[in-house]
Amino acid sequence: MACFCLGVFLVGLLQVAGFKAFKSPDGFGALLLATLSFQGVTWVLIYFFLRYHQVRGREIFGLSGPRWLHVLFLAFLTVLVMFPTTQWLQQGSIFVMEKIGWPPEEETAVALLAAAKSWWTRVYLGVFAVIIAPVAEEFIFRGVLYPFVKQLGSPRSALFGVNAIFALIHMDAAAVVPLFALALALTWLYERTDNLLAPVLAHSLFNIAGLIEFYFAK
Repeated sequence: MACFCLGVFLVGLLQVAGFKAFKSPDGFGALLLATLSFQGVTWVLIYFFLRYHQVRGREIFGLSGPRWLHVLFLAFLTVLVMFPTTQWLQQGSIFVMEKIGWPPEEETAVALLAAAKSWWTRVYLGVFAVIIAPVAEEFIFRGVLYPFVKQLGSPRSALFGVNAIFALIHMDAAAVVPLFALALALTWLYERTDNLLAPVLAHSLFNIAGLIEFYFAK
């Protein structure tokens, strides 16, 4: 969180300084610094976390086991069920929000993709959505926070509280309910396989499905 706040501060500072890549919030420099200051720096912190606890990354992420096909099948099956489910939940959320006079704003990720004018910005957003974000977010929420809260003696708080935070940090009111449902499914995957490979793969496949839907819709 400290790194994220520092990143936001630097983006604002560079905007005031007049750097071209930081003039608008969707400029490539602002986008790069904002994303790397949270999910990007998590990749660095993962290394120190594993080293401090003397655990190998292959064990945490399930890369040393022989169950690749089984894990991939579970991840694919989860996305096959959850992608249409989250779409339905999001449409329901939008309907309810409009009925109560709270028109939803366009999702941040979608707005950034739509505003991206350069091909390298689109490529970076694709790499971020498919690789950088799934690994970082699954490590934080399923790998660290969920088992930590669960070990404190509150499995229910771990299941609902941590997954609610996961949904809220995306800062999209219409997506809170569908993301919460997705987070529950990712937690089930984590519990079922006892490693992070399955939820990371499912998270990545879910984002790929979202990117495909976005470009076809566009």
